[in-house]
Amino acid sequence: MSESSVERPGVSEFWSSLSTEGRWLLSTVVVQTLGRGLTLPFTIIYMNEVRGISLDLAGLLMAFIAVVALAVTGPGGVLVDRVGARRMLLFSTSCQLVGCVVIAFATTPLLFALGFAFLGINFGVSWPAFNALVAAVTTGETRQQYFGINFALINLGIGVGGIIGGFYADVTDATTFTVIFLADAASMLVPILLLLGPLRHVQGLAERPADDDAPGSYLAILRQPAVVWLTALTFLGTFVGYGQIEAGLPAFARSVNEVSTRVIGFGFAVNTATIVLLQFVVLRRISGRRRTRVLVVMTALWAVAWLTLGLTGVVAGTLAAAIGVLAFNGVFALGETLLQPTIPAITNDMAPDHLRGRYNAISAGAFQAGTILGPVVAGVMIDHGWSWAFIAMIVAGCSAMAVLALVVERLITPAVNGIAGPAAPLTDPATGEQVVAD
Repeated sequence: MSESSVERPGVSEFWSSLSTEGRWLLSTVVVQTLGRGLTLPFTIIYMNEVRGISLDLAGLLMAFIAVVALAVTGPGGVLVDRVGARRMLLFSTSCQLVGCVVIAFATTPLLFALGFAFLGINFGVSWPAFNALVAAVTTGETRQQYFGINFALINLGIGVGGIIGGFYADVTDATTFTVIFLADAASMLVPILLLLGPLRHVQGLAERPADDDAPGSYLAILRQPAVVWLTALTFLGTFVGYGQIEAGLPAFARSVNEVSTRVIGFGFAVNTATIVLLQFVVLRRISGRRRTRVLVVMTALWAVAWLTLGLTGVVAGTLAAAIGVLAFNGVFALGETLLQPTIPAITNDMAPDHLRGRYNAISAGAFQAGTILGPVVAGVMIDHGWSWAFIAMIVAGCSAMAVLALVVERLITPAVNGIAGPAAPLTDPATGEQVVAD
């Protein structure tokens, strides 16, 4: 079957191909991420303007979340493989709930650090646990679509939550911030009840095959060239992408493009709207195509986005500069719709069932490292006035990503790369064991 001849599935086909467990897991995403959207854009404002914590200390406290997440990702991946994805996801979501409650009433840096530690545990453990659980209830092309649609729903929930939080939160009334963080905590009850109820039999746990005597340590996994290069690709994608979108982009837009904070806010709205509106359209277009080639297209889009942002810096403070910031967010978001379905799908199609937690933990660790290093580099370069060097570095990083994607293509099978190949074995969602289809 050629790439061009693959039938493009629609929404109804995707939904009908999902197991009951997959539908339950997907249908609650917007609700639980809406709570996250209520607080995500306003956490640092809450610390600084409501609780009186200086901006520099507030920034360090926010970075502490990623540091904790990076520290727990490795052990979390091992536990996912040993006790099951459902149990670990239940644990991590409970940590998120506790963290939000602590932050809701925090008044000192120490209490914020405690709350952020719980959030970091959730971020570090939930990635390998959730992805392993998704892989347990999906297979083949449905798995790639699932990751893409899940990403769109996350953005929808966060976007709607951000709008509601923006209207409700008031820096002159600390109670409003307490309420939105408690609402964030309450939204975690949705996945917790789901995991204790309809999904209680989905363990996301697979026994090691009797004929498999290969070591399953992180070191052994990282000795595989495909894993190494895919991990490098994930880190670089985070460094030039997500590591900059929350730090490098706002800093560049304010200090170089000289646009207002309102334009930056509208830019993030454009980003969210693009993902929500185009994700399923993109999924239909990339269905049956080489995932690595999709990643190459994504790197080209990101390079164009960053060049647009840099060039409009020449006309700083003008309408053209504002349009450049908005255009950046739209093009960058289009690239995101290509990234999110592909790397997680490659990772989980590559991973043996009994090591899925570790494989996803390696991917999550690369992501966390990129989100830590990206803002640091952006801050130093933009603060020193090296704006053109910053843009050049990001574009060079995008080019390096394209090269890495082609390297990965040579190291993985066609089936892992999303094109014709042997059918992936089905997995019993209750036991995680492979079954033979009739």
